[in-house]
Amino acid sequence: MIRMRLLIAAIAFLLAGSAMAADMAMPAGVQARKSDAGPVVLADAKGMTLYTFDMDKTPGKSACNPDTKCSVYWPPLAAAADAKPTGAWTVVTRDDGSKQWAYKDKPLYTFVSDKKAGDTTGNDMGPNGSHIWHCALP
Repeated sequence: MIRMRLLIAAIAFLLAGSAMAADMAMPAGVQARKSDAGPVVLADAKGMTLYTFDMDKTPGKSACNPDTKCSVYWPPLAAAADAKPTGAWTVVTRDDGSKQWAYKDKPLYTFVSDKKAGDTTGNDMGPNGSHIWHCALP
């Protein structure tokens, strides 16, 4: 009886661990890395910090598009045309038809003023102190 309970507990533990691992499985080129500011953040293949945008309120939709010049300063994290969702990672179709990665329903962007891997100059930025851009956390 005790062995059966231990076996059931071990199976439950393994299943929970594999579910967590699936949630953390990242698309190719995306990484979790320590930023220069200290916290671990999501970053692109070059180590450039990824950000989320508070104005992205609708899951699967980016509010940062070329028509507002937003994407000039906050380039989207591009996904291949045939990219497939995995765990907490989804693919957003942008207004121009291109694809972008999203994590936990939040589209991801880099920031043009970040000059080297680990920079987080875009964190808490926004017009008039609005703090609408945030480092993406794993």
